[in-house]
Amino acid sequence: MIEVQGLVKRYGAYTAVDGLSFTASKGEIVGLLGPNGAGKTTTMRILTGFMPPTEGSVKVCGYDVQEDSIEVRRRVGYMPERVPFYPDMTVEAFIRFWARLRGTPNAPRATAEVLDRFELTGRRKQLIRHLSKGLKQRLGLAQALVHQPEVVILDEPTIGIDPVQVIEVRETVQRLKDQHTVLFSSHILSEVEQVCDRVIIINKGRIVGEGTPEALAKRFAQTQQVFIVVQGAAPSAIIGKLKHLPKITDVRPMDAGYLVSSSDTADIRPALSRFIASEGLTLLEMRPVDASLEDVFLSLIEGAQR
Repeated sequence: MIEVQGLVKRYGAYTAVDGLSFTASKGEIVGLLGPNGAGKTTTMRILTGFMPPTEGSVKVCGYDVQEDSIEVRRRVGYMPERVPFYPDMTVEAFIRFWARLRGTPNAPRATAEVLDRFELTGRRKQLIRHLSKGLKQRLGLAQALVHQPEVVILDEPTIGIDPVQVIEVRETVQRLKDQHTVLFSSHILSEVEQVCDRVIIINKGRIVGEGTPEALAKRFAQTQQVFIVVQGAAPSAIIGKLKHLPKITDVRPMDAGYLVSSSDTADIRPALSRFIASEGLTLLEMRPVDASLEDVFLSLIEGAQR
């Protein structure tokens, strides 16, 4: 559904996107993850036909974004980070306007269906200027989906809304994969981890990591982490003792115990348990902790900046 090969975007001497290549299949939710200025939004704008690439090939549903821009736009629903609302339009008029702009068959019916889908029917006569941030986000999703696009591109769809609304939007995005291919950008790592089937990590316009969150954690985690609960000494004393073990890179409090990090590739639990016993401490719990997407992200970004 989405095919990107050697994508480059330059602004004068500045290269915002530097040779990106990736694909997204039908029914897949792919997350674009990266720090500010990584090139995520620029990539999305090129995919939607909003701006041309400097180099490379971009196809959506088999159509080239430069040679068949109109066909691409018919098949893409785009929700930018800041949706350009018309504050003095009603909710219904705004969606119907977008439906007609995209040549949607039976625009009134399509408008009614998408308003119902996002629970906006009761507010259809309300002016947009009077909507809360959360309702505006729903409206932004509605305009992106009113023409039933094959590909949906969402740039930071949960930015600036409260936790309850974040959950609502997240659940909506997860349901989209039943009928759409979704490219989803977010700066919230836990959100990407929960929503996306596959993650593409971008830094300085280049891909530095790609795969499922689980596969990335296994492949790129550079430390081994073990959670332990220990009694028999003050927390500061326990941390001090553990830090003196060979290849222990960090010990920090976590919940009711401690998270021990090691650079050793071998299982550190046997040596750790022997050491705790030799120090006269009592080990109540010990379990490995998988690397999170946050660990992977920080490792890849820091590695790319060296």
